[in-house]
Amino acid sequence: MTIGLSYILAAYWTVLVAELIGDKSIYTVASLSLRFRKALVLVGMAAAFGGKMLMAVLLGQVLVRVSTQWTAAASALVFFAAALFSWFKRPESVPARAADALRGPRATLVPFVLLLLTEWGDPGQMSAAALSAQSHLPLAVWLGGTSALMTKGVCAMTLGVKLRTRVPERTLRTLATLSCCVLGVLALHEALFH
Repeated sequence: MTIGLSYILAAYWTVLVAELIGDKSIYTVASLSLRFRKALVLVGMAAAFGGKMLMAVLLGQVLVRVSTQWTAAASALVFFAAALFSWFKRPESVPARAADALRGPRATLVPFVLLLLTEWGDPGQMSAAALSAQSHLPLAVWLGGTSALMTKGVCAMTLGVKLRTRVPERTLRTLATLSCCVLGVLALHEALFH
């Protein structure tokens, strides 16, 4: 159980710091929370983020069928690519516009669709896929990754875009890059010595 918990925490941390860097969905969630009831945004956000992490974990499980050594090497490559992407990606400066306000349960579809259909293949998803392939614990990675996305979303709902003004972008970039590099080194070690 402690191994599963450590992968939940590893996925949570890595996905969270990767997602906080220049992520447009922070603006989308903040904008949506100003236009729709918070509960509807939360439900749509949970479904969208859960679906995105599910796809990342499923990709990781496809990679599991490959030799452990090759999977670990591919995981290391993905973690290092995510680290580079995190370090060099320029932040978004203009918030995305949300759809016009709707009422009732149909309003849940707006945040769901807006959040589900954007930003595929970002460092958070790439890291989750690699961690899923490396750990063979898809549920733990899904829980950690989805929890990280929801943390980001709830922070965006409560703090809006002020979140980035509280934590310097350079700090977030450094944390995301270091997290991905540490996981990359661990995956590379597994590829070379196991």
